[in-house]
Amino acid sequence: MQYMTTAEIREKYLAYFQEKGCKLVPSSSLIPDDPSLLLTSAGMVQFKPYFLQQKQLEAPYIGTTSVQKCVRTNDIDIIGTTGRHLSFFEMLGNFSFGEYFKEEMCAWAYDFSVNVLGLPPERLYFTVFEDDDETIEIWKNLGVPDDHISRLGEDDNFWRAGPTGPCGPCSEIYFDQGPDFGCGSPDCAPGCDCDRFLEFWNCVFTQYDGQEDGTLAPLPKKNIDTGMGLERMAAIMQGVQSNYETDVLRSLVAVGERLSGRTYGEDAEVDLALRIIADHSRSVTFMIADGILPGNEGRGYVLRRLLRRAIMKAQLIGIEGHFLNEYVDEIVRLMGDVYPEIVENRELERGLIMAEEDRFGATLRQGQAYLEEALGKLAGDTLSGEEAFTLHDTYGFPVEVTQEIAEGRGVKVDMEGFERSMAAQRERARAAGAKDAEAAWSTYGGVYADLLRELGPTAFIGYDATAAETRVVALVRDGERVDGLAAGETGEALLAATPFYAEMGGEVGDTGLMENGAGRVAVLDTRAPEAGLFVHAVRVDEGALAVGDTVVARVDANRRAAIERNHTATHILHAALRRVLGDHVKQAGSYVGPDRLRFDFTHFEACTAEQLAEVEREANDHIMAAVPTTIYETSLEEARAAGITGLFGEKYGEVVRVVEAGEASRELCGGCHVGNTAEIGFLKITSESSVGANVRRIEAVTSFGALAYVNKVEAELKETAAILRVPPFDVSERVAADQKVLKDFRTKAKRAKEMVGGDVFNELLAQVQMAPAGYPVIIARTEVRDGGQLRNLWDVLKSRMGAPGAIVVAGVKDGKPLLLAAGTDEAVAAGFDAGALIKAMGPAVQGGGGGKPTMAQAGGKNAEGIDDALEIARNMVL
Repeated sequence: MQYMTTAEIREKYLAYFQEKGCKLVPSSSLIPDDPSLLLTSAGMVQFKPYFLQQKQLEAPYIGTTSVQKCVRTNDIDIIGTTGRHLSFFEMLGNFSFGEYFKEEMCAWAYDFSVNVLGLPPERLYFTVFEDDDETIEIWKNLGVPDDHISRLGEDDNFWRAGPTGPCGPCSEIYFDQGPDFGCGSPDCAPGCDCDRFLEFWNCVFTQYDGQEDGTLAPLPKKNIDTGMGLERMAAIMQGVQSNYETDVLRSLVAVGERLSGRTYGEDAEVDLALRIIADHSRSVTFMIADGILPGNEGRGYVLRRLLRRAIMKAQLIGIEGHFLNEYVDEIVRLMGDVYPEIVENRELERGLIMAEEDRFGATLRQGQAYLEEALGKLAGDTLSGEEAFTLHDTYGFPVEVTQEIAEGRGVKVDMEGFERSMAAQRERARAAGAKDAEAAWSTYGGVYADLLRELGPTAFIGYDATAAETRVVALVRDGERVDGLAAGETGEALLAATPFYAEMGGEVGDTGLMENGAGRVAVLDTRAPEAGLFVHAVRVDEGALAVGDTVVARVDANRRAAIERNHTATHILHAALRRVLGDHVKQAGSYVGPDRLRFDFTHFEACTAEQLAEVEREANDHIMAAVPTTIYETSLEEARAAGITGLFGEKYGEVVRVVEAGEASRELCGGCHVGNTAEIGFLKITSESSVGANVRRIEAVTSFGALAYVNKVEAELKETAAILRVPPFDVSERVAADQKVLKDFRTKAKRAKEMVGGDVFNELLAQVQMAPAGYPVIIARTEVRDGGQLRNLWDVLKSRMGAPGAIVVAGVKDGKPLLLAAGTDEAVAAGFDAGALIKAMGPAVQGGGGGKPTMAQAGGKNAEGIDDALEIARNMVL
């Protein structure tokens, strides 16, 4: 066999099936259109509408061919422990929707394997479904000997969508890697659990419709669904024993060798870590490029777990700090020409990965604290499996790390309990929808899918008109098709052609009216429950509505115009954010309604006030330049080559619609837009906030909404100015001054409250003595923060002494003495003189001061003289 790179195998496969008449289709996104699937995990996912006859392949093509990027994480803990399991892989496929079947597929598979790849025929083995004599004869006619064909049962070689529905036999092709890979059993054959026979190509012949009674009814059109694992074929063609030794993955393992200083093949644990990081880095790169952001649920959780598992494994082999982008750079170099999205989103990948590395560092510290606490509370010598699983699942601690730390404390880990928790998690993951692609078929259906098959896509004419005469082609009420709706009833109407835009891409659906002579029907909303099928939520206000009626459909034009202004504004806002914040900014969600707009975008920190002001200025400069919008269709390939912005995570067909508002804003978009940016009026940002890790949200208004917002702000400003009795533009200065006064007041009040609530007053009141002149007096030391506190002390004591009196108190602040003497008017009239007291006491503390007879203060240098100073006061007063 001749050595072939992964790229050469990919190119040869696609070229071969193109020559046979199959249309080359780009890989679809890892975010599938099918809501029952978490991630795209097989090549057939994007072709399901063709298999279900919802879409037709145009001539002269007889089928399709693709290389599909896939992610599967059902058994994430197995990845890296074998040479075969990967979380990210490429699946080569070719598909027929009734145009070719078994004979052609088998002949082409054999021809490609033997004559293109050069695989020795004697090392190829074939399995078929036990009752599929037809396929056995086809293989024999191609020259495959009997002893190279095996019959296997339904579990191995019969594919089903579910209990009922599309199904059919499979035929798999295996490569014999030789006895050295085998189990040694004389009965070893394809299907054995050992590694001798490596399955590399699976051909599914979908020819039956499974019935509820178990019978198999022939499908009107027989389909072909095939898949060849590119990494497995690369291992065969490169003569290596593991996927991780093939050219692409071995290059990524080499990145880990360079960063860690370790050598692959010398230590089993190091090898495991290097394999896991190499594999997970590919999944992370492609998931982010397709619009998946780290999170705590769904796809985001899968991404975050892969990231954290890679980081933890790296730490085990001495790789610390920010390192994953080193892998991504290599992945972009190796695969960027085939998958341009990983190149286009490089800055976003870089920023998100670095942010997650920082975030996980903090999480690891929390996990270490959790483990320390768990070990500290442990009564026996065994850490429960449940706690070890919590560390693994929540904090990303591999169980071996937990074991290592625990063993250092003389503690064992309950591994049986840990494995039970792991098994329960895997079962939850499967039940939650982490299914393979085929399982999704059984969930497909419902009234809208039936309507799409029967009626085809709705013709949307709303780009050019907001009113049109059209025909009602179907009505739905409570999920069931009906012939008509009477006055007062609500339901859903489908039209042959519609000017109503269905809610898509963040833009809300249109509302308006339908009229049919005497009938008047309110359109409450428009949506697309199936791609291309426009459904109008309606309420019959007058007359009736029936299937077949001719109606005049009128969009609420004023509402549509407001939506258009806000939608074009989101494009301009997006462009302004990228110019101000950087190219890592990508749209991560939006809401475009008649009253406001919301724009979510990828960014790693809160925007500053200066940045927001600059974004707003940039956007309004563009709006007020009165730039005409240009809308046209082109191919996705040409749009990408021109650098036109696509929405992050959005899936596009071969023909795309481009909306240009001058050179500054050029986006792929199917929504409704203004003809000139001047129609927007102006844009006003009303808020900026966080909506999740690395995602920010801006809310804004335009046109009349922006005017209403500014008018409201102005009214609030004027009302506030009137209350403060200052001009409007002096409000901030006055408020700042008042805030300072209020802050000082609150500080004093807090100190007084602390004093009132403490023991200091009780201690001082316990020292009250009666002066010979007949008034109560306190002469004592006390705790003191400053002179203000001493004055507050007098204010409180004066009210609690029970009679007009006086105090002489002293304390120390920052090593220096403070003295206060104070008395009521009655005490002064009876002979108390605060000023005279302070003047006499000052020399004792090497200081001085003064004041009035009712209150005087002094400071000094010698705190050791406080007792002498107080004694002087006693001699003068008592």
